[in-house]
Amino acid sequence: MTNTILNFHTATGHEVLAAAGKKYLRPGGRIATDKLFEWANFQPGERVLELGSSFGYSAIALAKSYHVKVVGVEKNPDSVACARANICAAGLENQVEIIEGNIFNLETIPGKFDYVLAEAILTMQSPLGKAKILAEIHNKLKPGGKFLSHELLARDKEEQIHDDLAPVIRVNSTPLSESNWMTAFATAGLQVQKCQTDSMNLLNLKRIFQDEGIFNTTRIMWNILTQRAIRKRVLEMYQVFHKYQHELGYIILCAVAH
Repeated sequence: MTNTILNFHTATGHEVLAAAGKKYLRPGGRIATDKLFEWANFQPGERVLELGSSFGYSAIALAKSYHVKVVGVEKNPDSVACARANICAAGLENQVEIIEGNIFNLETIPGKFDYVLAEAILTMQSPLGKAKILAEIHNKLKPGGKFLSHELLARDKEEQIHDDLAPVIRVNSTPLSESNWMTAFATAGLQVQKCQTDSMNLLNLKRIFQDEGIFNTTRIMWNILTQRAIRKRVLEMYQVFHKYQHELGYIILCAVAH
């Protein structure tokens, strides 16, 4: 994704943050993702399907850390090209594959998987969209396979948050309460084994330092300060996050397919 081809007025929130240089775009940051992977208990050689692979950073990290095989699905052709270049640079062509495709058409991906991973994907869908994707996730998992989910939590004021958040994120962002996430999973035949919630600090400076490190945080801050179009969008998002700082959080769930 390059700034020359990105329309900052219409781009989604995660595209804007990625253009600013942010690599970790998850509501709970790396700490929550690490906890989710601890629950997963990956074994070498197992297969992971990742939805919305972006530039391939998490797929590469998974393959390196756990020696699993990762198939990533990403719809943006520029992101696919970038991810494939990153995979080649890491020397992981035999472990990681990125497919240009749509998360609503997972049936086109061959085979079944030990795990499906989706981070900050379901939140951005309507209730019908969530249900369709969850049903397809269930169908891509082996019996007893695990769905690993990391999403935005609305402890209260679900409708108000949606009304304020969707326009600034530029997608139909619909966070749910813990009970409503559980219900959505159960309806798709996914039994939640473990669940954790906490505060959402996506644009908190301390969390950015934890996730990105000093060098990349400095680069992100510089891009936001010097590029007016990025700064405008980031401030819009920050204002909504701050307004609902007590209601918004993250949720991670590990569910088993039955």
